[in-house]
Amino acid sequence: MSRNNYLFTSESVSEGHPDKLCDRVSDSILDAFLSEEALARVACETFATTNRVVVGGEVGLSSEEKLKSFMGKIDGIVRDCVKDIGYEQDGFHWQNLTVHNYLHPQSAHIAQGVDNQGAGDQGIMFGYAVNETEALMPAPIQYSHAILLNLAKARKNGELPQLGPDAKSQLTVCYENGKPVGVTSIVLSSQHLDEKMSSEDVKELVKPYIMNTLPGGWVSNETEWHVNPTGAFVIGGPDGDAGLTGRKIIVDTYGGAAPHGGGAFSGKDPTKVDRSAAYAARYLAKNVVASGLAAKCTIQLAYAIGVAQPLSIYCDTHGTGNVEEHRLELILKDIMDLTPTGIRDHLQLASPIYSRTAAYGHFGRSPDETGGFSWEKTDLVELINNSL
Repeated sequence: MSRNNYLFTSESVSEGHPDKLCDRVSDSILDAFLSEEALARVACETFATTNRVVVGGEVGLSSEEKLKSFMGKIDGIVRDCVKDIGYEQDGFHWQNLTVHNYLHPQSAHIAQGVDNQGAGDQGIMFGYAVNETEALMPAPIQYSHAILLNLAKARKNGELPQLGPDAKSQLTVCYENGKPVGVTSIVLSSQHLDEKMSSEDVKELVKPYIMNTLPGGWVSNETEWHVNPTGAFVIGGPDGDAGLTGRKIIVDTYGGAAPHGGGAFSGKDPTKVDRSAAYAARYLAKNVVASGLAAKCTIQLAYAIGVAQPLSIYCDTHGTGNVEEHRLELILKDIMDLTPTGIRDHLQLASPIYSRTAAYGHFGRSPDETGGFSWEKTDLVELINNSL
């Protein structure tokens, strides 16, 4: 029996968080390769620590000569990412850091399966949608992202020059009758550039932005505020804590409100179903909910390396659906080609659209004219309803 009244908590981290900085570097390198060739192969990992960024993994272009020439761009891509995020501190500065590039050609044994249109690896991927926000996302993660995104915009446009790039947010949301109605606690830790600033000083700066981000009436006199609860937060980013690509997978998806598959997203081209099939699963789940067939929907897809067709598709509407789930599985399989190539073509995933996904969530964003966040479209609604 499902619960209707409860508290649920999700967290987000800013683009300046060490792990998110690494995601941004990996996805920016991916975008650069896809700008060079739409079918480029990339599996890029990034590690960052004090004034040092290490890049490694497997990549591929149509010729070894072209790949060798392209490698000269990696240093500049890394520095541009760090500069845009805003790091110019003694222990991590875009001009002074050292970049180590250990990217190498993709394994021929992996390539042989992918070249035959198969999946780049085995694995399970999940997509989720719920009608508690306009974006059909769980409220705790959606608003945790929004708080940090709005603070980052204010920092970059000069409204909040006192803040640094590194930050975390966390919201505990109260649900009544299955719907979010307010927040019982707000946690925000934000890097600040003035050592003399207290936690109360930071709270005074950020509180108006948080209040403007959350729905009206969600914050009450009983809401607990924890802003920089440990005190000073001046040393941030990879100088304060090492970062690594793919270490914030729950932040990237649904904040713990739904299952997550085994793989991370950033730095992986669309042949890697860890990423592309997770996008497809979200796309299908969102369209089911947008069709009015369920208030909540989870989709699971499973693949084997070198095999094109998914091994299974599973749909769960959590008792909120008005169509048999097995029937939905058959409908969804018919209206979308769920091979890696089919997903790539349907969602236009061979374009350089990935660096913008590296922070503030891969889901719940607005699709744009260049193909970014295409998996957030609800253009299957008519097809689904007509298939009933």
